[in-house]
Amino acid sequence: MIALWIALGAVAFVVLLAGSVRYAATGLRGRRRAAPTATRPAPGRTPPARPTRPPGRAGQPDVLEAQVPEAHVPEVPLVLEPSVEALAPPSLRDRLGRTRGVFAGLRSLRGRGVDPETWDDLEETLLRADVGVSTVEVLLGDLRRRVASREIADGSELLDALRADLLDLLEVEQRWDAATPAGPAELPAPQVAPHPGDHDQEPVGRELRFDGEDGVVNVWLFVGVNGVGKTTTVGKVARQQASAGHSVLLAAGDTFRAAAGEQLETWAGRAGADIVRGAEGGDPSAVVFDAVQRAAARGNSLVLADTAGRLHTKVNLVEELKKIRRVADRAPGRVTEVLLVLDATTGQNGLTQARQFTDAVAVTGVVLTKLDGTAKGGIVVAIQRDLGLPVKLVGVGEGIEDLVPFDPADFVGALLA
Repeated sequence: MIALWIALGAVAFVVLLAGSVRYAATGLRGRRRAAPTATRPAPGRTPPARPTRPPGRAGQPDVLEAQVPEAHVPEVPLVLEPSVEALAPPSLRDRLGRTRGVFAGLRSLRGRGVDPETWDDLEETLLRADVGVSTVEVLLGDLRRRVASREIADGSELLDALRADLLDLLEVEQRWDAATPAGPAELPAPQVAPHPGDHDQEPVGRELRFDGEDGVVNVWLFVGVNGVGKTTTVGKVARQQASAGHSVLLAAGDTFRAAAGEQLETWAGRAGADIVRGAEGGDPSAVVFDAVQRAAARGNSLVLADTAGRLHTKVNLVEELKKIRRVADRAPGRVTEVLLVLDATTGQNGLTQARQFTDAVAVTGVVLTKLDGTAKGGIVVAIQRDLGLPVKLVGVGEGIEDLVPFDPADFVGALLA
């Protein structure tokens, strides 16, 4: 009996030993299969150098690159990630989700007749989108007249007519640009289009103005209240203009907000541009003047000047902005753009800001930020109709490529598609 138990114990030991060997072999093959792979170089080519081990930092573990024998490396095609620089600009249709949602209910009007409920839906939608009371009255008045005269027969034609009217309201007036050394007081009223010989300025448009005359340093001033995304906009415009081939210099004219200079300096590095900074709390106009002089000496053709978030109701601060503009216009500087940065989420409050800044520094165009995060995209129409200022750029995201030229046809098409 004892001999039988000894024999059974020996058999069990052998079985356990064999299982352990098999388990160890399986684990080794699994680790080999799980090892990172790399592309094997084509025959005749020199294999790339293996990455070196980065030096460790105190208190942190070293990061080791896996070393895999080539005999175990499968042939896998090399796939490169797309570069950020190669990404196409975002479309308004993709980014105006909330504003499009407000207009979504109007699409049900197609194929319907025009009744009192139709007018209620139109009015509510336009007001919710922040088109503005006066503008809504103008739009509905024109549409009602055309329905009464039987020029418009049903809901489909009504929406088509609304699309055409919105595009008309977004047309840029043929007035002369306010960016002139003579100053706004010597210019004709915005509604008047003078003869071309009266001034050496071109009619206002949506394109950013750049004077290529030799010896001229173009200055673009960015104005607006705190929190609208002004400094970020300056950085994104710098990146775009540098990519377009212009030699850009940034002026950190916001000497009052904490860390504004550091923020703009970060953007300067991303744009490959130089920057001129002053002492914290210093005179902003002195910073801008110094930037223009340095740009002329270094051969920079474009100065982008950030300014502090001016409270447009404070007379002394508005006067300071006027001083910055006068200083920037001294030769060799020439102010060719004064861009008012507005936050789309503020809606009709942005119109009040725009009027005050236009009176102070002769705004030439509007940059509307955060348009992707608001249901009030109709403010674009209100700005154009009430102020005659063209919206030149719109921000539709946080990425560096998410500041795009404003296209009225794309905008209206995105809303009423």
